[in-house]
Amino acid sequence: MTRKEIKAVAARYPKFVEWSEEDKIFVGQCPGLFHGGVHGHEEAAVYKDLCDAVEEWIELLSKDRAKLPEPLDRKKFSGQFIVRVEPALHRRLAAKAQAAGESLNRFVEKALVKSS
Repeated sequence: MTRKEIKAVAARYPKFVEWSEEDKIFVGQCPGLFHGGVHGHEEAAVYKDLCDAVEEWIELLSKDRAKLPEPLDRKKFSGQFIVRVEPALHRRLAAKAQAAGESLNRFVEKALVKSS
């Protein structure tokens, strides 16, 4: 694979850099490709290191002729998933949704969007 091809493949995998309050550092991960990640004190530097690690990982897998995990942009999602919760929580959420004048589905969807 050429460098350009590796970069194109790497761009298809979501990368996340988040602050770890526990460790007091930024942690970068690419969960669709490998476990673990990179860390450091500067967010931009962690993101660059993460991108480099993803490209290196893809290059290594390519050289080994190993199959890459399917990127999320190629997977089909139905837009539905089931979440099991305690009945008491279900009741509280339904009451909050009703108070907001929304369906339970819309209420939970907004909460998920807000937290992502």
